[in-house]
Amino acid sequence: MKKILALILSIVLLTAVTSTEAMAFWGKKEKKEKLVVWLPPIGENDQAVWGPIMKEYGEANNVDVELEIIPWENYSEKYAAGIASGQGPDIGYMYAEMFPQFIEMGAVEDLTPYLTKEDYENYIYIKHGKMMGGMYGLGIEAANPAVIYYNKDILASIGEDVPVTWEDFIRCAVKATQDTNKDGKADQWGFSQGWGAPYFGDLNWNWYGFLWQAGGDIFNDDLKSVKFNNEAGVKTAKFLKDLKFKYDVLPSYYMAQTNKEMLQTTFGPGKSLFSIYLSSAAGEILDKSFPDLNYGIILSLEDEDKGTFASVDQLVLMSGAKDKELAFGLIEHMLSTESMTKFHKHHPRAPIAKGEPYQGDPRLQKMIETQEGVYRPLVVGPHGVEIYEYLWKQLQMMMAGEKSAKESLDEAAEYSNRLLAK
Repeated sequence: MKKILALILSIVLLTAVTSTEAMAFWGKKEKKEKLVVWLPPIGENDQAVWGPIMKEYGEANNVDVELEIIPWENYSEKYAAGIASGQGPDIGYMYAEMFPQFIEMGAVEDLTPYLTKEDYENYIYIKHGKMMGGMYGLGIEAANPAVIYYNKDILASIGEDVPVTWEDFIRCAVKATQDTNKDGKADQWGFSQGWGAPYFGDLNWNWYGFLWQAGGDIFNDDLKSVKFNNEAGVKTAKFLKDLKFKYDVLPSYYMAQTNKEMLQTTFGPGKSLFSIYLSSAAGEILDKSFPDLNYGIILSLEDEDKGTFASVDQLVLMSGAKDKELAFGLIEHMLSTESMTKFHKHHPRAPIAKGEPYQGDPRLQKMIETQEGVYRPLVVGPHGVEIYEYLWKQLQMMMAGEKSAKESLDEAAEYSNRLLAK
């Protein structure tokens, strides 16, 4: 009888233990993992465009994908705060200026162990992910250079051809700045360039290209000091300052608007000969809002050299991701030919991987496919965010008439070199 009772008790205990373990196991299986993705707005309505792409990966891998679109204005600050508090994303989007800070913090994962030979052959801009001794990103946004837009009707009215050199550009801008309604004030300008952006993003079109055209650059080769205040840099700054204070070809509100706003308020309505901004604005702003505007596109002016800015922004795997394999899988899904073909159908761009069709602006296709090297990204250098932010503020003071070209650049260089010496 004792043996029978012991057997019954053993069966009851085994059943209880097995049931508890099973419930824990299935509870774990049923609890979905979550991947958090932080992106900036690449185009309008990004949440709706990315949604179905994220959903595909989520359903196939039993994971919830949470996407947050972060405004450009506080983008890097959001990352710094999120990572410091342990509330950062699993997958992020970074531009060149951000990388050094976050790589040095150990916040970004080296992708080298995750990449295959096929990946190196497939991704068109993969070489730009190699920086600071590792492979820290895969390009998601590229081949969208800063360009100069020109009004063909105004150019014809002043009897000029499309400018090639800085001298051509100045001559055309001066001739185009006119008081067309004879009220004693200019109402048509040579160059609707905006210097009012509250953050340094407008350096992309207002500074880098002109600096490269003059033969200058940001960092010295060892990345331990800057050289943007050398002869080429000062020449560039004087060229820009003279457009306002010597030639007076900018609208009076140039310090109150960004370049995007200038495109919308001044160039689009036909009130300036030149404007400068991203090439994608041709289809996304000008064609949609100003269908009758007769305009053309210049990739780069020429001085000592040619050059204009075009970012290669990257998707990155954050070191804080709990399931890095799962997160890297989402990166590859987002960058797959199928996903990017869908995304670029809504936001027309050149392909970022082989096999993806060209869905960018057909007027830019030849330029994009043949002029790489004229358009180029920044070199990833230490303290990029701090250096560019300070440089932007100094150039704004120069353009406001508060400092000379050399004073503004020297002060920015001194600040930068102090940071780089640490």
